[in-house]
Amino acid sequence: MRQSPFLHTFSSVLIIAVVAASGAAACADQSSGGGTVTVDRTSPVDEGELPTISLSPAFPNLTFNRPVQVTHAGDGSDRLFVIEQHGRVVVFENNSSVSQFDVFLDIRDRVFMGHNEEGLLSIAFHPQYADNGRLYVWYSAGDRRDRRTVLSRFTVSDDDRNQANPDSEQVLLEVDQPWGNHNGATVKFGPDGYLYVSIGDGGAANDPRNYSQNMQSLLGKIIRIDVNARDEDLPYAIPSDNPFVDDEDAKDEIWAIGLRNVWRMSFDRDNGDLWAADVGQDAWEAVYVITRGGNYGWSRTEGSQPFDSSIELAGDGPMIDPVIEYSHRQGKSITGGYVSRSPSHDKLQGAYIYADYVTGRIWAVRYEDGKVTANREILPGTRRPHVTSFGEDEAGELYLCAFERLDGRGSSDGRIMRIVEN
Repeated sequence: MRQSPFLHTFSSVLIIAVVAASGAAACADQSSGGGTVTVDRTSPVDEGELPTISLSPAFPNLTFNRPVQVTHAGDGSDRLFVIEQHGRVVVFENNSSVSQFDVFLDIRDRVFMGHNEEGLLSIAFHPQYADNGRLYVWYSAGDRRDRRTVLSRFTVSDDDRNQANPDSEQVLLEVDQPWGNHNGATVKFGPDGYLYVSIGDGGAANDPRNYSQNMQSLLGKIIRIDVNARDEDLPYAIPSDNPFVDDEDAKDEIWAIGLRNVWRMSFDRDNGDLWAADVGQDAWEAVYVITRGGNYGWSRTEGSQPFDSSIELAGDGPMIDPVIEYSHRQGKSITGGYVSRSPSHDKLQGAYIYADYVTGRIWAVRYEDGKVTANREILPGTRRPHVTSFGEDEAGELYLCAFERLDGRGSSDGRIMRIVEN
């Protein structure tokens, strides 16, 4: 099987999902094949008033080593934090003329990167970070014979706000990884104050152990936990309204199932929807709307397309189809983005922006009242960066992380770009 030079295994279909944080319905009233826009097969979708964009270096004096996330602390400081995949987080002033950064957290001594999809992959700051100084990271650990992914809490230094204490680590969760690929992941606090984590299906290809439909495994899932409390035998608590807390055959942490390898999910800061981009296998990439307890079909389906009819679906609800999907004729490995609420965007307001890592193509999709109303490739030209991640600053301005080289090699080829409407 082919593999992406960066984080994702090549797949033929792109899938994007939206996860509703409110937890109202257990599943959307959808079944496989209903309403999905398949870019390669469906009649062209109206581009609406979606504009084209250009990319400009947001911080032209800074470069980064394999940047895979850019985010903020939500503490009013307007600083930006960038994850470097080998195990560092750097911090700097949100100013286009900034010429240096500080190392905020360095855990290269415990991050394992034996595969190009492993490493330090995501960070989230506690909603009350300004008061408690807590942050949460997801990283690969172990060795080639004993791989695992780790969710840990760190705290900021008492005497330097630009440095977290690497010795403050409290491990909250460890998940065994049978293979080096498909580690996910995104760590995000929802508008409900709970922590959401996307976890890949364990790797290899075709989900050979059927983890995604196994309710006793956290692999191939989105989980939801309460880091502000503790259950008796856990370093965190299980929210009482998680969808499977009353199911003795299911892990209580599970929020959504049937996902292959969500590479980036994000909450719409306006309405709280959680969008998640799931990397496909050999044919399709997709965009989903994810609901509480929803089953997104992998590996019975890949996107809305049949994959392995022998797989029995877990849970009681129907499969939920993607909002939109495309084949590998369009791209090879999706990178999920954000619904734009950028103060500098006009016509992109309310549109979800996403990209393909391999081809560098960038699209925007507008999803209203349960259907796609517009979709457009918005970055013209053929010289495009390899987009590893999107991010927001405190004001909602959108950025993306990019490699100049497809393989991400080189100590200084990574940049943060600003998305500008044309």
